[in-house]
Amino acid sequence: MSDHPGRVQTPSPLPRALSTSDLREAGLTKRQIATAVRQGRLIRLRLGRYAPDHTPDIFIDAGRWGGRVDCVSLLSYLGVFVHTHDAPHVQVDRHATRLPPRPARVRCHWRSSSAPSASLAVEVVEALAQAVLCQPARHAIATLDSAWHLGVVDVEGIDEVFRRLPRAFRVLRTLLDPRSEAGVETLVRLILRTLGHRAELQVVIRGVGRVDLLVDGWLIVECDSRQFHSEWEAHVRDRRRDSAALAQGYCTVRLLAADVLSRPDAVRLQLQSILDRGPTVPRSGTSGRGPRVEARGSRLRGH
Repeated sequence: MSDHPGRVQTPSPLPRALSTSDLREAGLTKRQIATAVRQGRLIRLRLGRYAPDHTPDIFIDAGRWGGRVDCVSLLSYLGVFVHTHDAPHVQVDRHATRLPPRPARVRCHWRSSSAPSASLAVEVVEALAQAVLCQPARHAIATLDSAWHLGVVDVEGIDEVFRRLPRAFRVLRTLLDPRSEAGVETLVRLILRTLGHRAELQVVIRGVGRVDLLVDGWLIVECDSRQFHSEWEAHVRDRRRDSAALAQGYCTVRLLAADVLSRPDAVRLQLQSILDRGPTVPRSGTSGRGPRVEARGSRLRGH
């Protein structure tokens, strides 16, 4: 990762606007610029600002509105988990004037940015800090876990996010765990924490394989989504894993990602009911001394 705190590695350079002077320095004449716009090879954002035709629409829109892609909009574009993304989030310089009209649904974050003036997106650390402010605490933790796990931000970047936030948010730092491979895993882990149970992430169990969460050493919790469970072969593999786990005395509950996201209270009650009953059979070969675990999922650098 970068040696500079808060600097991150993104999948590719984020889009930037091109000024008329940029295009002229590249050798284009005024007539050639106009022709490129007419032919669709250049997109005019605002007076004197352009973008190449391959620029994603979200950045084109932000540029036309006089801002930069920000918060959950940028993070969603980068593949980071966000619970809800139903409107564009755009950073606008607080002293900006004569801005073009924009749809009422656009969420504007009026603040300065450390991003280069030509950038059509804020820096990722800025977006993460803003996303913490814009989301409920649990959703914000899931977003931070996701960004960290994916390598979109490193440990120095995470620390920089919290330096940019009010002190009251620093308690969230202690709840992060980049071993969560999906946002729903983080949300389930936090539910289990409120129920007073210990959940281990990405545990490898002999004869079963790696499981999403292992609770109190006996309950396996798997978070299933359509993305990875749409084919019959995936269901067959999961049933065989569940049978192998049951043979060793583990119980498995499979939660639907859609339920975790939209019906968290029902999921909480379901988990509470299962955990209150406790394990029904002893695990074979354990004599009550704990699970037959080969290894736990490795932590990412810096955690």
